[in-house]
Amino acid sequence: SRLANIEKDKNGHLYNRKSDFRVEYSILEELEHSMTVSRKTEKAKILQQLSKIQNNVKRLQQQLKDVKPTPEFVDKLKEMMEEVENAINAFKEEQRQIYEQLLKEEKTVINELSVFERKVEQWALGSSTTEKVLKLSSARLSADKTLGSHLPAEVVEFERFLQRTGGRQGGWDDYDHQNFLKVRTKHKGRLSYMDEALEYLCGRTKEDIEQHDKWYQEFLILHERKKESIKKWKEKQRQEKEGNLKEKAEKMLKEAWLQREEAQKQKAAEERKRQQAAIEAWKKQKAVAFAMEQASQLKLEEEKEKKQQKERQRQCHMKLLLERYTLQKKEKEELEKLEKEKREEAEKEERKRIAAEEITKFQER
Repeated sequence: SRLANIEKDKNGHLYNRKSDFRVEYSILEELEHSMTVSRKTEKAKILQQLSKIQNNVKRLQQQLKDVKPTPEFVDKLKEMMEEVENAINAFKEEQRQIYEQLLKEEKTVINELSVFERKVEQWALGSSTTEKVLKLSSARLSADKTLGSHLPAEVVEFERFLQRTGGRQGGWDDYDHQNFLKVRTKHKGRLSYMDEALEYLCGRTKEDIEQHDKWYQEFLILHERKKESIKKWKEKQRQEKEGNLKEKAEKMLKEAWLQREEAQKQKAAEERKRQQAAIEAWKKQKAVAFAMEQASQLKLEEEKEKKQQKERQRQCHMKLLLERYTLQKKEKEELEKLEKEKREEAEKEERKRIAAEEITKFQER
């Protein structure tokens, strides 16, 4: 009931002949009609396959009602069962492949919808973003007038290039520009990235991407020049600063040398005291170590005596175990001989029983 109501509302809104977008919606209507026909065809095909499998199963059931214990009948039943199993497995495999393909298509559609949703959000925020960009551009122009005389020519050229071409994204929104960079970096700037870029950049044509790529190459060149220029400018500032600091550094170095000499004298005196204390501690440690060594030697002798006593006890115990093992081995051999005779007799009886139950098992299957 809900499905019928939803389809009724859809037909009323989309496929109404009075709609202003009738021409655009007619394409959607034709697509839906073709997909409905395809769905009905697929349903009929599946029902036909299932009917065939069902008939084979019924035929097999009919044969099992009148079982004949002959090799020819058994082979015939086995052939029929294999035919049914193969048909079922083939049907499952075909449906699994169709299902996997549908999952891939669903994932692609979800990604495309996500891209369009983000584009719509970017368009909604477009007006406020444009005002901010205009304010920043006017501020940069006023700053360039005041700082242009103090900055390197490459820096000024780079900033003017950004103002002229729409900022650090070349006039594109942040979402499209980041997707462009991701695909271009993945392909390392080769032209092979163009087809994949068209999938990510919905609403952008191949000419748009080629134009943006040219802008980005020029952006990288000017940006590299700017970096080199700033590096040279900083190096020049550093050299001038080092010239001013050189005299101060020499003075500080002389003072540091005097302080270090005084510190070395104090350190030498402390070192002599430390060595004297270390000698005293070494003597005490030596005496303690000698006493511990004597105690350890005595303990080793006691442990050696205990080990010898344990070894004598172990040898006596091993002798008793060996005698017990010999007796048990003889008893085990007699038992094994008796069990072997019983087992051979049981195997003969088992083979007779299996032969009698073979036909019953097949009927139960």
